Amino acid sequence: MNLKGLGWNSFFAKNFDSHWQEGYTVGRVVLEHKNTYILYTENGELSADVTGKMQYRASGRQDFPAVGDWVVISIRLTEKRATIHAILPRKSTFSRKTVGAKTEEQIIATNIDTVFLVSGLDRDFNPRRIERYLLLVWESGANPVIILNKADLCDDIEGCREEVETIALGVPIIVLSAVNNQGLDALTPYLSKGQTVALLGSSGVGKSTITNQLVGKTVQAVQEVRQGDDKGRHTTTHRELILLPSSGLLIDTPGMREIQIWAGDESLQETFADIKNIALQCRFHDCKHEQEPGCAVRHALENGTLDYQRFLNHQKLQKELNYLTRKQDQKLYLAEKKRWKKITKSLRTMKKQ
Repeated sequence: MNLKGLGWNSFFAKNFDSHWQEGYTVGRVVLEHKNTYILYTENGELSADVTGKMQYRASGRQDFPAVGDWVVISIRLTEKRATIHAILPRKSTFSRKTVGAKTEEQIIATNIDTVFLVSGLDRDFNPRRIERYLLLVWESGANPVIILNKADLCDDIEGCREEVETIALGVPIIVLSAVNNQGLDALTPYLSKGQTVALLGSSGVGKSTITNQLVGKTVQAVQEVRQGDDKGRHTTTHRELILLPSSGLLIDTPGMREIQIWAGDESLQETFADIKNIALQCRFHDCKHEQEPGCAVRHALENGTLDYQRFLNHQKLQKELNYLTRKQDQKLYLAEKKRWKKITKSLRTMKKQ
């Protein structure tokens, strides 16, 4: 396999230079299953595991390889196996908060050039969900492209497209029907040699069908959406890096009905740039957009230039991010407190000796 065809470029080469001098080589993570990884390398496909040293130094799940990562390896060619010694710096990282009470980052995929944010044009069409996904895409460092799939099930395609245009300023929007193989040619510019694309969207939006059409054969099972609400089951159960006939690379991610936010305020402002620009016209710089005099946002809501549901979603996501920040700060505080407790205990032991 050719490394450039797998997405290797000067960014990764620069960060690998010191490892190369030590005699190591590289591979890209294709599949992750518990503590075992499948890699693409210049020596073909290899199974791999991480070193004990790497496991010991890991402070959390984010310190282990994820699908899309370039990893530093030593190879046991006769066994068709490799050992992972380190992860090269990531060019982009798509993450979400882990489901549940824990405030931890779950990395979905890394080193993505473009995210195809897929939304169905059936009864499950939801602009608020698109806003939520966009926030995470901007945070990842990848470029978003919105795909409106299932055009064959929509009676007002232009209306839906215009609605998405108002919430995704400047983001390319592609309308297609994957099941009928219509409109997929518009994806070609993003799938050139060595370019990595990730498919993101809720269950039932047609990601697996798009994957199968792009590959040219069935590589992902396809399930019918439920009758009555157009909601699908999780067809894709794992993340995998797939080589396409176009020489591009595709990561199909499991559908996420409710995605937990893991992002910063900058990504929120980029997702809601229109609200940010309106807020700059408020009389007070710390305006809460409630009852303050001279509030440009309230004025925009009243005259209809700002959609009320979009504003509510912005406020909701802002509260989520504020809560996430507080939880992260508390976690860092407790970790630092624990660290100093160990240091103090160690110093006391030394004094006794």
